[in-house]
Amino acid sequence: MNEAGIEWDQCCDVLVIGSGAGGMTAALRAHDLGLKALLIEKSSEYGGTSAVSGGGIWIPNNPRISALGGQDSAEEAIAYLRAVTHGEIDDGRIETYVEQGRRMLEYLEQHSRVRFEAQPQYADYYPEVPGGKPGYRSMDPLPFDAVQLGDEFLKMRAPSPGTLMMGRMAMTMKEAQVLLCRGKGWLRLTLRVMWRYWRDRKGRKLSRRDRFLTLGNALVGALRCSMLDREVPLWLDCALEQLLIVDGRIGGAQVRRDGKLVRIKARHGVIIAAGGFERNQAMRDQYHPQPSQASWSATPPNNTGDGIRAGQAVGARTALMEHSWWAPTTHVQGEEKQRALFVERTLPGCVLVNAAGERFVNEAAPYTDIVYAMYANNREGASSVPCWMVFDASFRRKYPCGALLPGYAQRDWQLPRHLRDYFHKASSLEALASSIGVDPAGLARTVQRFNAMASLGRDEDFAKGESLFDRYYGDPGVQPNPCLAPLLQAPFYAVRVDAGDIGTKGGLLTDVHARVLHEDGQPILGLYAIGNSAASMMGRTYPGAGSTLGPAMTFGYLAANHIGALASNPQAQVALVS
Repeated sequence: MNEAGIEWDQCCDVLVIGSGAGGMTAALRAHDLGLKALLIEKSSEYGGTSAVSGGGIWIPNNPRISALGGQDSAEEAIAYLRAVTHGEIDDGRIETYVEQGRRMLEYLEQHSRVRFEAQPQYADYYPEVPGGKPGYRSMDPLPFDAVQLGDEFLKMRAPSPGTLMMGRMAMTMKEAQVLLCRGKGWLRLTLRVMWRYWRDRKGRKLSRRDRFLTLGNALVGALRCSMLDREVPLWLDCALEQLLIVDGRIGGAQVRRDGKLVRIKARHGVIIAAGGFERNQAMRDQYHPQPSQASWSATPPNNTGDGIRAGQAVGARTALMEHSWWAPTTHVQGEEKQRALFVERTLPGCVLVNAAGERFVNEAAPYTDIVYAMYANNREGASSVPCWMVFDASFRRKYPCGALLPGYAQRDWQLPRHLRDYFHKASSLEALASSIGVDPAGLARTVQRFNAMASLGRDEDFAKGESLFDRYYGDPGVQPNPCLAPLLQAPFYAVRVDAGDIGTKGGLLTDVHARVLHEDGQPILGLYAIGNSAASMMGRTYPGAGSTLGPAMTFGYLAANHIGALASNPQAQVALVS
């Protein structure tokens, strides 16, 4: 198709599809390079999966580390990534990410409202691997005041209920860690969080949402405010239908905005940042291990792989389509997405068991490893998809579990109606096993063995609590192992655990500039992909907290840089394409 045959309804230099942190970073950078950027979003709310995430970014060798007393280097980070990805990613993206991640961070902190702080105590997910670190590489966004967003605040996707105190009050990651196990000063902190929420009288008149933004909402809020500062347009309710090829390159896209077809010309490039395909059942059936359900995902319902399928339609190569950013999840009646069990299973006094009543994994392992283990151990007569999280009355009283607040804050009889079927409860392990379809004798044997090991503080079967990462969310008041305690006190409880995710990681294969590669290995001119629309440069693993958003934002920054370089110097096309 040549351009003369297309009637354009809108024109821009760079079209960014998807309003998560990666897409917003790309739009900001493109604007600051003198390009006219347009950001479009399929849903009626902006922020995508980023808004419901923890908001952290994993940036090795970041500029904060030395000031906090830590040490890191590009060489160590590359060695670590090569080790945990088992050498599967050897196309230069690992080296590019390590080098450019800190530059992306510096750009945002110098030219936007985004601010991050490194977390000295939050270890890499595999700190014992050569090059792994006990902290510093994961960075959390600083809280952001939504008053600065004005009317745009209520158009942002709300955070997941599980990240909020009592389902409505925002907490930082550090505050949540203190409250989780009632650490030092927890009561005063609880009162502070409550006062912080209720003193915002104007906010309470607008909605029940907390305008003190933390985690993913803080990151998205700061990015959106930075877009408003620059008057970068954002179109909501605008879904990608197809990419348009003009004179041998991607020249724009056909979208559906408010029900009407609109053709957008993108003079210099299209960046797909539209998320993964975890909510597309047909694609899960095609690519994922089975059983696999879109309803098990902890992501917004709009992530249906539109950008990936549009790329495939123009000949793009894909990779890692059988993999996800796996996370064990639980279903809560009436909620649009499942809740991920990030921390509960690390706490002392619980086990994950299959239908035979057997443990099959270190419950405190990185969440992606939990689901890999669920599939690896799923077999007839001992299915582990789904599995069950089993705990006793002591655990129930002390700790949260999914939608359940700790028993000291909300007893069973105080639970709202929609949570009464969320869990199973019985006076004995045998009765509990029968109610959930688990072998009673197998569960009894498992708990007996586990209790003996827990009493000594050493898990001889799966080494729960031995990794520094395991212990981050353990209970420091339980010794010698903050992740181990026996299950002794009746009644006993069980919560069903599904093989869920926080996004798919398979997508369009890209190069070091985030250019989408054709099936023949050559770049598709004018087309870029980032975030979960692109095949992850982390391979099948999860190196540390923020390994999704860090690359999404970094390669969004790099895509804009590449487009800007070509736009400012078209004669550099040959050099930049090679």
